[in-house]
Amino acid sequence: MIGVDRRGLIKAAAACAAAAAFPKPSLAQGRARVVIVGGGFGGTSCARALRQLHPKMAVTLVEANPVYTAPPHSNAVLGGLTDIRSQQFGYDSVKALGIDVALSPLIGVDHANRTVTLAGAQTLPFDRLVISPGIAFQDGVIEGYDKAAMAKMPPAFTSGGEIEALRRQLVAMDDGKAVIITVPVNPARCPPAAYERASLIAYYLKTTKPRSKVIVLDAKDSFTMQKLFEAAWQELYPGLIEWVGLSDGGAPKAVDVATMTVMTDFDKFTGGVVNVIPPQKAGSAAELAGVADRTGWCPVDPLTFESKLQKDVHVIGDAAIAGAMPRSASAAHSQGAICAAAVAVLLAGRQPATPTLKSSCFSMIAPDYAISQRGTYRPADGQYVEAEPVII
Repeated sequence: MIGVDRRGLIKAAAACAAAAAFPKPSLAQGRARVVIVGGGFGGTSCARALRQLHPKMAVTLVEANPVYTAPPHSNAVLGGLTDIRSQQFGYDSVKALGIDVALSPLIGVDHANRTVTLAGAQTLPFDRLVISPGIAFQDGVIEGYDKAAMAKMPPAFTSGGEIEALRRQLVAMDDGKAVIITVPVNPARCPPAAYERASLIAYYLKTTKPRSKVIVLDAKDSFTMQKLFEAAWQELYPGLIEWVGLSDGGAPKAVDVATMTVMTDFDKFTGGVVNVIPPQKAGSAAELAGVADRTGWCPVDPLTFESKLQKDVHVIGDAAIAGAMPRSASAAHSQGAICAAAVAVLLAGRQPATPTLKSSCFSMIAPDYAISQRGTYRPADGQYVEAEPVII
């Protein structure tokens, strides 16, 4: 996953948004109420930017978990390069800015009365609601992959506990057995993440279990920065990583937990460790808020990130349909700042200017080897389009 410093991103978000809007007196007096659901990169960036724009605005950040495990750089945990604790953050620094933090799951949204309901029947009124729900996994796409199977073949894509569990499995695995990683179709969170994961697990195997290998079963025939990844694999891990694309029977169809086997259309693959990354959709808060369409993702206005399905509700981060913009922590951070500026302008009764967003994706191949891709995105024809990307 992309190696981005979370504190630096959030500091930059506030700076980017600071000059984007000017409050009218009602906002400065704190009469506007903004509720933000989701305390990851997008939601926290949005909350901080709003607080800097309007110190007296009532901003509440709703997050179900008291500790956030940041996905960027978590693959380094699997490779044994860092500890999970370096990925974990609380919300004391957010509270110190005067942002209310409600550590409770979202239960429902009442659009008519402009309230959200949290566990314990707590209700919060809002003038504008921002949803940054992250991702959830689609059910029933891979036969046999249910909750019990997930415990044995963890995705380790949204949960710090699952990342730790997968790391323990890698350490306990006998030398000579294979690590299988299944990769879903797009759209998905951080498209290069699975290939970075394969790289850093291969690094771990090369140094501790040299008779083992990584098998990547892919539901696609190509992937982001493929030539760069494959060149690095050939140089650093010859024979340690086998990539099986869609045309060669890479798409997973079913799993057998008892034998740790993944079945495709053409073959069966058995591993000592199996990391299933299922097909994805917007996180559960998007469904509760009624902002996800039949694709499972959330259509938004690219100027403001306001939902096309619910008025006065904005969606940012991985859940938003943002055209060419990737689903990454960097993109979510950028969207949070732009959304904050748009919310402030809309509450002041004005229309926002056309934004420009940036995203950076860094993928580690080894402790001293990384590749990256940067992009700039602008609205065009109702979605974000990309200027020429920069690949390093």
